[in-house]
Amino acid sequence: MFTKADIEKYFLAEKNAALFFLILGIVAILASVIFFAFIKTNWYKGFAVPLFIIGIIQGVVGYQVYKTADEYRKDNVFAYDLNPAKLESQEMARMQKVKKRLTILLIAEASFFVTAVVLLLVYKNNAGAAIWRGLAFGLMLQAIVSFGFNLQAGNRAKIYLNGLQSFFKMKP
Repeated sequence: MFTKADIEKYFLAEKNAALFFLILGIVAILASVIFFAFIKTNWYKGFAVPLFIIGIIQGVVGYQVYKTADEYRKDNVFAYDLNPAKLESQEMARMQKVKKRLTILLIAEASFFVTAVVLLLVYKNNAGAAIWRGLAFGLMLQAIVSFGFNLQAGNRAKIYLNGLQSFFKMKP
């Protein structure tokens, strides 16, 4: 049975994951600056590029989710008792969009991983292509990390959405 505690659990898990994603993005940005500014080999310069770009995205997304999770949690717990129609009309629609967005992100991250593997294969024996190999490893690392986070977010969203749907099937 879907309860207010399930709503609380979902949004608290989202908030915690978002905070970790935000911190991960900040660490990636800082690491990229260190690699680019201080280590200065071509491999590390290449490695720094996807760390920086995707780190910014991770930081922004992590911050946005972290910032809105409590508001969504409070609104939906309130709606559970006093306005279940809002849960049915707005929250279920929002969660359907979230699931679609996560599917698109997973496909993009898988394509980043494949691109990284192709770059590694193309520049495998090219001694002058250290920057490309570094870029490929950075892209691969960020693709794996982001894929893992979004896969977990998708699983949480699926459980939450299934709970919402079961709640409305049980309503008279």
